[in-house]
Amino acid sequence: MNPTFRHLATAAALFIASAANAQTTDLAGLWQGSLSVQGTNLRTVVALSGNGNTLKGLLSVPQQGLQDLALSSTVVRHDSLLLRADNIQGRFAGRFAADGQSVAGMWYQGGMQLPLTLRRSSASAEASAAPRRPQVPVAPFPYRSQDLTFSNSKAGIQLAGTLTLPAGKGPFPAVVLVSGSGPEDRNETVFGHQPFLVLADYLTRQGFAVLRYDDRGTAQSGGTFAGALTADFTADAQAALAYLRTRPDIRHKQVGLIGHSEGGLIAWQAAAQPAGPDFVVSLAGPGVSGDAVLLRQQADLARAAGADSAAIGQNRRLHQALFAGLRRQPATLSADALTGKLASVVQQQIPGISAEVAQKQVKPLTSPWMRSFLLTDPATYLSKVKCPVLALNGSHDLQVAADQNLPAIEQGLRAAHNTHATVQTLPNLNHLFQTDSAGTSQYATIEETFAPSALQVIGNWLNQQVK
Repeated sequence: MNPTFRHLATAAALFIASAANAQTTDLAGLWQGSLSVQGTNLRTVVALSGNGNTLKGLLSVPQQGLQDLALSSTVVRHDSLLLRADNIQGRFAGRFAADGQSVAGMWYQGGMQLPLTLRRSSASAEASAAPRRPQVPVAPFPYRSQDLTFSNSKAGIQLAGTLTLPAGKGPFPAVVLVSGSGPEDRNETVFGHQPFLVLADYLTRQGFAVLRYDDRGTAQSGGTFAGALTADFTADAQAALAYLRTRPDIRHKQVGLIGHSEGGLIAWQAAAQPAGPDFVVSLAGPGVSGDAVLLRQQADLARAAGADSAAIGQNRRLHQALFAGLRRQPATLSADALTGKLASVVQQQIPGISAEVAQKQVKPLTSPWMRSFLLTDPATYLSKVKCPVLALNGSHDLQVAADQNLPAIEQGLRAAHNTHATVQTLPNLNHLFQTDSAGTSQYATIEETFAPSALQVIGNWLNQQVK
């Protein structure tokens, strides 16, 4: 699991051990359990069909928008059932109870070991367990919706999205929604929430055309997500801006970007270049370097999970040493060589840890995206942003802390002599801009998708820009 503000990946290669009579037991049906990840309980459902050598499985994690992921293989072997989904890189090993109605074990992914027990479940129980999301827009809508594709010619890919247009001929002011890190669909679906769907509905009713799109290599968009850097995603956002400016129903000089989380960094990069957005809304976007964001995030999440100050301090010292080691290495160093060097740092910080374990621990830090993100300083781009900016963070954001990032954004925009910037902390909102008075970031259990107060702030500011 990526420890930055990438959404938690819960799908995995699954290894489930069964009772000795599993080969003769009908395993077809729904098996349901719960994974506890950083204080959030994620409902996990495995649907098995067939029997014996024809057994197949589908994996769903509704709170994350994962639905019916086909497992790579499903094999019964003696007292175990082996399920794999190779593209997710994880596994689960357990054992069926004597009555064959449950299977208990451990889920392994990204160096973590999480207890998981799957129990037989009925279809009606599965349906009733779906999370309630009262803000999901319901037809009929007072606006038009078009599914479309547009081209990033430099990358040679087609990106798929949805454009919502207010009633009437236009032309309309427009915004492009840019998602956070990790492979996101056009609605930024996570934990059963669809924040971009809710935001697009609200803004289109306010008179704005809204384009939201699937990340490259995700859902219906072309290209490959793996290996892409923030700069590549910025090029995709620039292509979206360029596309809207070709349409006669769009005001060509009133096209902006709204970026969430890493999408905020993408907005800074796009706004610092020619033909950038006419205005920017940053929603929990970073204002400090990625390694600083991650150090603070780790501490805040650990504290919310009940970790003591000694453990938090030890983890911080370890990662400070790792990030310092990362900065010392040339950009041309291979991932394998970097893994070895960072593993040596871990062994110095944690006496007795084996080289193999240390390498597994640091492997996520050596991916091209992570390496680039950790070393990127938004100040490089903020000092060149001249367009109007609205930068918002929730006071209870545990992933991109408001008191760390908003002052840095404000400072960077002052360096650009930008006199059209509004920087604001919204009380009691979390990283997804849900009302979260307790500040625990229990995204899945909160029914609200996007706080109406935040929607109103965004809508009012945008209307001021396009008058």
